[in-house]
Amino acid sequence: MTGNETDSALVTMELERGVVGDLATLTDLRDAAARRGTLSACGDLAAAARARGVSVVHCVAKWRADRSGTALNTPLARALSRNPEQILEGTEAVDLVPELGNTAGDLFSTRHHGLAPFHATDLDPLLRSLGVGHLIVCGVSLNVGVPGLVLGAVDRGFTVTVATDAVVGVPVDYGDQVLDNTLAMIATLSSTEELLTGPLS
Repeated sequence: MTGNETDSALVTMELERGVVGDLATLTDLRDAAARRGTLSACGDLAAAARARGVSVVHCVAKWRADRSGTALNTPLARALSRNPEQILEGTEAVDLVPELGNTAGDLFSTRHHGLAPFHATDLDPLLRSLGVGHLIVCGVSLNVGVPGLVLGAVDRGFTVTVATDAVVGVPVDYGDQVLDNTLAMIATLSSTEELLTGPLS
């Protein structure tokens, strides 16, 4: 790590048990991630990053039971909010999926409102404090969260690589179209294997 704004960080998006794990309420997304091998690919990337001294930052969402601080201003948020256990802070639903391994030494950025992880969170200053200029992105979903993360990053001057088999959307074919027709214009697309056999930077 040089602290010169050229270092990389692995940034995961909403890899919580209540989003894409065993407690998921969006079962179509959970099932698509299982079929694609998304979680195991994310775990491989996280393990490699830790082994190489690359920072791992998890972007997570948590809601209060009374939904205070969370504006239910989208159809998605309103639908999810009908489940009182949805990503409820203090519950197992907001724990990270076990495929990510030992996360005790990783960093976290938490949001309570909105759909994108740079909005009203500490993610930007956290990354800059690490001297990071390049983000390697994995997680869910290609419908909303991952594009929001990538757009927010490039708007702030970061460069981005998306691990193509460590992200997923629903339907899966639609997610692949987002990769090919949107994210390819603003980020580098690489497979997990390419990242694991390269410098991860």
